[in-house]
Amino acid sequence: MNQSLSSYRIFYTVANTGNISKAAKELYISQPAISKSIQKLEESLGCRLFSRSSRGVLLTDEGRLLYDHVRSAFETLTLGEEKLKRSIELGVGHLKLGVSSTLCKYLLLPYLKEFVRQNPHISISISCKSTNETLKLLEENKIDIGLIGRPAALKNIHFDFLEEIEDTFVATHDYLHNLRARGITRHEILSNATLMMLDKNNMTRQYIDSYLLENQIQIHDSIDISDMDLLIDFARIGVGAACVIKNFVRKDLADGSLVEIPLDIPIPKREVGFAYRTNVRPSTSLEEFIRFYQNFRVEG
Repeated sequence: MNQSLSSYRIFYTVANTGNISKAAKELYISQPAISKSIQKLEESLGCRLFSRSSRGVLLTDEGRLLYDHVRSAFETLTLGEEKLKRSIELGVGHLKLGVSSTLCKYLLLPYLKEFVRQNPHISISISCKSTNETLKLLEENKIDIGLIGRPAALKNIHFDFLEEIEDTFVATHDYLHNLRARGITRHEILSNATLMMLDKNNMTRQYIDSYLLENQIQIHDSIDISDMDLLIDFARIGVGAACVIKNFVRKDLADGSLVEIPLDIPIPKREVGFAYRTNVRPSTSLEEFIRFYQNFRVEG
């Protein structure tokens, strides 16, 4: 487009009113300025757009052709402005959120349920990724916010603490009984059991590997599993001892379907919370979600 939008706005208004004087009053500019703008537009396009009459100005055939397209463009712009205004009034928006499948199921869902109820016009996209992958999505600005375990470093990331989680090893009574029948003491369980843990790319697994290394616990048999729910299910059927988040198996521990394996040195607790970038201007939807979860955390 070789001409400015204001030039076409003047052309559009003159064509609608059929009178330069009326167009000047409507646009709050002088008649000479309108005449000059029309003349410049005609010179640029290489044709006459208006013919003068005793009653004002009329579109030429070339002017009518241009007007049909300009009218469509301005009607589209007007419709866009109206939709934008309605979306602002309704709170329409889009929130992109990253979270692991485990944290989504056990921690995020209660927040989302109430947030959606309060903000029905904000659509939500969820990327179910590990904490490491969620942090990468944040760095690449592909998501607005993530629910993650607190990482060691937080460059350009704001972290809002949500709650502490505690890692532990669990197994069935029968599985532990079979280990004891083989002469394995409580101090030797982790070294002799089939340990089921999340895969090595997961931050939780890296955290547990560091714990095992620091406490000189040698693992002889292990199974890598990509999903926390599967870890818990495999532990329930006696496949081995699973490293799980204690917060998520409290019911199993309470009813005795799983037993917590005693550790000489407990695994230090970790923090989980919402994280978002500090060097990117937050969207209206993100600002609304931040206000929501900060209040929900206090009330909930």
